[in-house]
Amino acid sequence: MTEKLYIFDTTLRDGEQSAGIGFTIEDKVEIARALQRMNVDIIEAGFPVSSPGDLEAVSRIAREIKGPIIAGLARAAAGDIDACWEAVRHAETPRIHVFISTSDVHMANQLRKNKEDVIEMVRAAVSRAASYTSDVEFSPMDASRSDRDFIFQVLEAAIEEGATTLNIPDTVGYAIPAEFGQLVADIMNRVKGIEKTRISVHCHNDLGMATANSLAGVLNGARQVEGAINGIGERAGNTAIEEIIMAVRTRPDFLGVHTDVNTKEIYATSRLVERVSGMAVQSNKAIVGKNAFRHSSGIHQDGVLKMRETYEIINPADVGAPTTGGIVLTKVSGRHGLRARLDELGAQLTDEEFERVFESFKEVADHRDEVDDRDLEAILAEQTSVQAAEQWVLDLVQVSAGDRTSPTATVRIIGPDGVAHEDAAIGSGPVDAIYQVINRVMGVQNELTEFSVKSVTEGIDAQGEVTIRIEAEGGSYTGRAADTDILVASARAYLHALNRYLNAVQPRVTTTA
Repeated sequence: MTEKLYIFDTTLRDGEQSAGIGFTIEDKVEIARALQRMNVDIIEAGFPVSSPGDLEAVSRIAREIKGPIIAGLARAAAGDIDACWEAVRHAETPRIHVFISTSDVHMANQLRKNKEDVIEMVRAAVSRAASYTSDVEFSPMDASRSDRDFIFQVLEAAIEEGATTLNIPDTVGYAIPAEFGQLVADIMNRVKGIEKTRISVHCHNDLGMATANSLAGVLNGARQVEGAINGIGERAGNTAIEEIIMAVRTRPDFLGVHTDVNTKEIYATSRLVERVSGMAVQSNKAIVGKNAFRHSSGIHQDGVLKMRETYEIINPADVGAPTTGGIVLTKVSGRHGLRARLDELGAQLTDEEFERVFESFKEVADHRDEVDDRDLEAILAEQTSVQAAEQWVLDLVQVSAGDRTSPTATVRIIGPDGVAHEDAAIGSGPVDAIYQVINRVMGVQNELTEFSVKSVTEGIDAQGEVTIRIEAEGGSYTGRAADTDILVASARAYLHALNRYLNAVQPRVTTTA
């Protein structure tokens, strides 16, 4: 039997630190439930001291999510550790994850501490965390650029004070696989008391080697890997945890480890994170990209039709990716047919959410001969957003535009008080006119920083999916919507972002451990 590799998911903490992402408490709980269904071993639910909202989110996840270890992040400071314990103490198995910088560049320019100061801080912080729980993880931030001998001293101090997991971060994605693997090997061989702990690795993707570096760590003794769904995270992102999981599943002969992850939940979880974060998954993304299991070349198509394994090392069903189903959805399809297809896609819907999806499905089906999986995913992306937080709802949008007239939009939206508000405006284009009306009615000051529209499927009758990002009061908020009319989708997406802003938590402190 192979050794177990523990999967530590940091989508809700490091993943949220991607520029432009700001999860609500409900977003975090929804993603945590998906991770629970995936059966990951550890969920790093957030950075509790960063804001009251994050402390509340971590506390809710700790109370409601059973099975995985629930971890919170804390700097090597008493207040951080106390707040972290306050948040995670409700979990079945709580963990406090303490970090401090150890590279010369970080200690000199960020901490402004010398090596002796850092070791003293490590001892005090780990000891304080261990007074709350026996499950303490310690990370020497920027380990891959730190002096080796100093790293060994710091890790030994952490072990002596009660750390049970030692995480080795490649914080800025600087390492090369052979180099990073050797670092892990040296730690395994030279740190006193290492046998009392589990070694973890946390790699960033600045040079595109996060997955490779993480696997190099595994080959040299690491038995926990940290990463995020879809590889989201600071700058170029974290290790894409789904890549680690499927590499281990596909190559146990080489890696010599296994995971307990329910891989059939990977695709649905990826799509959930894509929707909630507003960060689109690239088409050629390994494991979860749109093209991961599609074949264009005639030679490849012929081979796959004869025997799937000729060109597919992973069965798409193993990650829950949609395959061509026997049910064809059209405007005459009913609730049972739609429900069956949504179940195949791994959608987890309440009765209320299903009814909203069904109504949107009927609207799309009226304009298309057939509604395929990509249409359904676009509908799910909009309709399964947290509707309870929607204070303002679009009721009508009409636009007049052309090359010889000024674009004019009339918009009617229903306010939180149930009253309809209608106005009109002229803009530089039809979308600008719509947004000017909405801004005038709602009176919310913001800056539109990103606007993108893409076709969900092929053909002139395809849905247009609009993703927008706004900034307001120092925060960034994403909205997404799909419709066969891209102007309607644009209005819905903008309202979605504004509603997220109106329900936003306070700004957060961030870290890159």
